[in-house]
Amino acid sequence: MLSKFIVTGALSAIVAVAAPAQAEEAGKQRFTHEGYTYVYEVKDTKTGKVISGRRFPDAVAFNLAVKNGKVSGVSGGQQVAFKVEDARGAASE
Repeated sequence: MLSKFIVTGALSAIVAVAAPAQAEEAGKQRFTHEGYTYVYEVKDTKTGKVISGRRFPDAVAFNLAVKNGKVSGVSGGQQVAFKVEDARGAASE
């Protein structure tokens, strides 16, 4: 579930019209959810988008690939996989 929140925030940066949030590091974006701050980058690749970064204050790493409406990767050392639509719905839960 936590990974869905990560992707929800990151997907907002991908699909939203609003300007990205200011980040501590150049080229990185961030959002805060339930007391954690997620600092990440979104990169375009030949096969889709890659979202990678860390959750603070505990510096837990995540690396997610978004392609064909699906998200997969590693968050906090655990494999994750779900549909983009599921992540969008997580914001309202």
